[in-house]
Amino acid sequence: MTNPCPQCQCDYTYADRDLTICPECGHEWNESEVGDQMIVKCSNGNVLNSGDSVTVIRDLKVKGSSSVVKVGTKVKNIRILDPEYVVDGHDIDCKIEGFGAMKLKSSVVKKT
Repeated sequence: MTNPCPQCQCDYTYADRDLTICPECGHEWNESEVGDQMIVKCSNGNVLNSGDSVTVIRDLKVKGSSSVVKVGTKVKNIRILDPEYVVDGHDIDCKIEGFGAMKLKSSVVKKT
């Protein structure tokens, strides 16, 4: 299976010799030149980038504390982690007001 298109994130890409082609936008690229990029999507399927703002979609228990990050908490200026730093699916690094720095899973946030 090929990777999604780096321009439009279409999942229906196909290989043609040494190029990968996107049927939706027509973009062509060489898989070996793209490198090790990770595309992170929120719970609604929107692509997340570093610097985006997200909203937490369910209560999250904070490990080692009795505190809870409530539904609707807005998080500004997230940072998408490189694949080598992702642990247990926690692919977003951020600072939450009142809690400090922490890592979140993209499945518990939605893009705002």
